[in-house]
Amino acid sequence: MAVELRLTTSKPASFYLRAARSFLEGVPAKDDKAAKPPVDTVTLTALGNAISVACFIGGTLEKEGLATIASVRTKWTSVAGPMKHTPNITVVLKRKAAEKALSGSLAVTNESTSPIEGQKPGTSGLRKKTKVFMGKNYLENFVQSTFDALKATGVPVEGGTIVIGGDGRYFNKDATQLIAKMSVANGVKTIWMGNDALLSTPAASAVIRTREGGFVPFGAFILSASHNPGGLDEDFGIKFNCENGGPAPEKVTEKIFENTTKISEYKICKGFPTIDLTTKGTYVVEGKIRVDVFDCAEDHVGLLMKVFDFEAIKKLIARKDFSMVYDSMNGVQGPYARRVFIDELGAPESVLMNAVPKEDFGGKDTPSHGHADPNLTYAVELVQKMGTNKTGEKVGSGDGVPEFGAAADGDADRNMILGKQWFVSPSDSLAIIAANAGCIPYFKEGLKGCARSMPTSGALDLVAKKKKIPCFVVPTGWKFFGNLMDSGDERYFPDSDIYTPFLCGEESFGTGSSHVREKDGMWAVLAWLQILASKNQDESKPLVSVEQITKDHWKVYGRNYYCRYDYEGVSSESASTMMKNLIEKLPTLKGTEMKGMKFESAENFEYNDPVDKSVSSNQGVQICFTDGSRIIFRLSGTGSAGATIRLYLEKYEKPSGNLDLSQFEVVKPLAELALELSDLSNLTGRNEPTVIT
Repeated sequence: MAVELRLTTSKPASFYLRAARSFLEGVPAKDDKAAKPPVDTVTLTALGNAISVACFIGGTLEKEGLATIASVRTKWTSVAGPMKHTPNITVVLKRKAAEKALSGSLAVTNESTSPIEGQKPGTSGLRKKTKVFMGKNYLENFVQSTFDALKATGVPVEGGTIVIGGDGRYFNKDATQLIAKMSVANGVKTIWMGNDALLSTPAASAVIRTREGGFVPFGAFILSASHNPGGLDEDFGIKFNCENGGPAPEKVTEKIFENTTKISEYKICKGFPTIDLTTKGTYVVEGKIRVDVFDCAEDHVGLLMKVFDFEAIKKLIARKDFSMVYDSMNGVQGPYARRVFIDELGAPESVLMNAVPKEDFGGKDTPSHGHADPNLTYAVELVQKMGTNKTGEKVGSGDGVPEFGAAADGDADRNMILGKQWFVSPSDSLAIIAANAGCIPYFKEGLKGCARSMPTSGALDLVAKKKKIPCFVVPTGWKFFGNLMDSGDERYFPDSDIYTPFLCGEESFGTGSSHVREKDGMWAVLAWLQILASKNQDESKPLVSVEQITKDHWKVYGRNYYCRYDYEGVSSESASTMMKNLIEKLPTLKGTEMKGMKFESAENFEYNDPVDKSVSSNQGVQICFTDGSRIIFRLSGTGSAGATIRLYLEKYEKPSGNLDLSQFEVVKPLAELALELSDLSNLTGRNEPTVIT
């Protein structure tokens, strides 16, 4: 259990340490809200000045982080030199949880198995139909192959700590228990599990990076198929995140896949007890293995409260002319949304939509058909409530429509942002957050770097150029942002240039920053609320809306008209043939014309990582025209069956041009050209996309 005291008065560093001592000893101190019982640890953090000091009972300094002070003595009652005050310093007190002894066998069994085809992780791990994962040895093979890959690369699995959790979809709880048994068999001594086996993807990253001082676990198994439907007849997924909190890099996933092709046995402790995940607490099995079942939301929400100014957002939400709704789409985000919007920001219950996690995300009978994907097609309830249709156009008069709306996907790493009868494209959202980053406390010293995936529109590039911020273009997949966010970190790349604090995003409704190593749906929503709060400080003036903020941005930077066509469930053979034929045409396109448009360049995108110098090839076909337009083709790696062809269309309009057209209409000529060039319809039998966003 964590107890927080927020100290906002300007005091020297010694005051904060005295306040901490009063908490530890249960003695009231000046400016202390109330005396607290003795506890085991206290952590002082000040994000703005990068101060982190952890003190333990007995007065011994356990850890010293970056500090703006000259030195920290071992006696915590005195600090040498003055410390610049940072508002909203948080004192977090953690009481030692009562331990419950559990009996069970720790005997390791080596079970015979054989390779199973198709266990190659995609951009976000391994995803298949749930029944496939439930098949004999399927999950076991992948988990053991992962442990073997980690051990082969020197990861300290033996005696280490691992995190396990997921998005709550069908098979999540059973898979969590199985992985726990295999973890112990592979030498793990401590297991951290979210209550009810829940842990959003960004929260898992936050847990790795911040819990118990940070960077304690060697990694996490995250059980999720993200935005894919959940249920017995739908999808399941698993991926491994490393000790920095980010997705395993390609060198690790390639080793995992290699291991799956030659595996002959897996290790498991069959007699390890089933853990009660409904009750938060600490369990010790046979006096040797520690299992912590913790509040799935506490670490992530605690981190977000340091990144953003919650008091400013709270004032915005309290305005009589402001209203909002948030759709968790019956995914894992429900508990997090309640903690943030209701408990911390004081919003009414009516803000929450579909906030109860369900194994099938509501199922086929719901408006979303159990497809927890925050876009205009699947977030049907939210889109209707916000007064728009599935193409983002205004519907009705707008009476009674909330000023702000947002949604999350199944594992809460994606987001969709809506204003009153107004849809904000993910590419624009990323650029607008970058342009207004100064109002977010985490970025108060300025952005040091930003990046987008190659298919994402160039709107971010325009902001970066104007603000003179390094901007990178990477392949699709959040793992490619990881090295940029770890740049300059002495644990990973001490000699590289530093690009943090860092902002990044993808057109596929993923946005985030270097506070964690995953895209973070709640982070994006709070970023928008922070921007709205900064532009609406005077309650006597009319509310500045999401639509106005977007249009004001276009007036400065111009507009990147942008659209994506998804062709889902295409046969893998026909999709591969289409891409192969298209790639063969690329060398002949430059300088030629088609439908009145001249080709500027055509390439099969290749990424050269500026931090670790690695090269990632075959990352999608990018075709650029002399007027700045682009078309992009790539095959998605996030589906569970068949192939998904994604076609991206972009046309730039200068600030002085026509900025109020429908993006879907503007890019139609590009779509017609792209379909003719690729021969998509003939090769796949598809005349219309499954989804347009």
